[in-house]
Amino acid sequence: MARGSLLAVALPVVLVLSVVIGGIYRIATTRYELDGPLMAPASVVVPRGGPAQIGEALAAAGVIRDEREFRVAALVTRNDGPLHAGEFAFPAGAKLRDVLAILRTAHPVQHRLTIPEGLTAAQIAQLLQRTDVLTGETPIPNEGGVLPNTYSYERGATRDSVLARAAAAMDKALAEEWAGRAPGLPLASAQQLLTLASIVERETSHAAERPHVAAVYINRLRLGMKLQADPTVAYAVSGGTDTNDRGLTRADLDRDNPYNTYRVTGLPPGPIDSPGVAALHASAHPIVSDDLYFVADGTGGHVFARTNEEHDRNVVRWRTIQRGEPRRPPVPPNR
Repeated sequence: MARGSLLAVALPVVLVLSVVIGGIYRIATTRYELDGPLMAPASVVVPRGGPAQIGEALAAAGVIRDEREFRVAALVTRNDGPLHAGEFAFPAGAKLRDVLAILRTAHPVQHRLTIPEGLTAAQIAQLLQRTDVLTGETPIPNEGGVLPNTYSYERGATRDSVLARAAAAMDKALAEEWAGRAPGLPLASAQQLLTLASIVERETSHAAERPHVAAVYINRLRLGMKLQADPTVAYAVSGGTDTNDRGLTRADLDRDNPYNTYRVTGLPPGPIDSPGVAALHASAHPIVSDDLYFVADGTGGHVFARTNEEHDRNVVRWRTIQRGEPRRPPVPPNR
């Protein structure tokens, strides 16, 4: 075929392609500033790959109208930067311009895991296991070795990585509290402070009471008295798997176990849960008090006592409250 004939055939093809590409370009640039089809804000997992793969995923999620328009717009604006993979949040009606800007400059969606105060290591592991956005095996942390807090992470992060951050946070918080602790505490190490704080954490949810509860146990340690802390017995009864909030029995209190502080003197061998920063601080800075006892007061708090006689009267009042009997005025303690 003569050269002129080839040109005669190729020219119409080039013209058709130019028209098609030009049409797509005009559509893409026209719709670049138009509101997109997304009806409500949505998070979309954007795959790794080029504009074609990304465009297909966005079109399937309803973020964009047409994958071809997206490809052309991505090509035209390629000097603005690469398109990233990950989970991104797109607002309702996101323009093509906005979609591309999000893929190039936005941070991936941050998920959050809250580890509440007072959970055991086994309970924390269960919490991690139930978080399906995380990946990988679920390690069981050291008891008391994780700082309760809210931790942010991206989809696909490993459970081990989140746990490592929480453990590092506990190491830092514990070191700071140990370094700044009140003088003269009968505690030999930061680990003993952590153990005491774990008991204080379980004894009261009232922040104002924690330094007072800590003072009671510090006083008992100084005097060589048994701590008689119910949460340690509950921990022993459960085998260290949970906090066992059911009422304790006489058999529970009589059980031989190193965590049964009704039977052993001093602190248990280790923490019984992961205490929060407030419990750590309260245990490192107990109030000045002579109190050696406390019991529930019926309002969610506790009433404290210096002597066994005062404590016995407080216990009688608490049992009266438990039975639902009318409350009697408190009896002034003997001085």
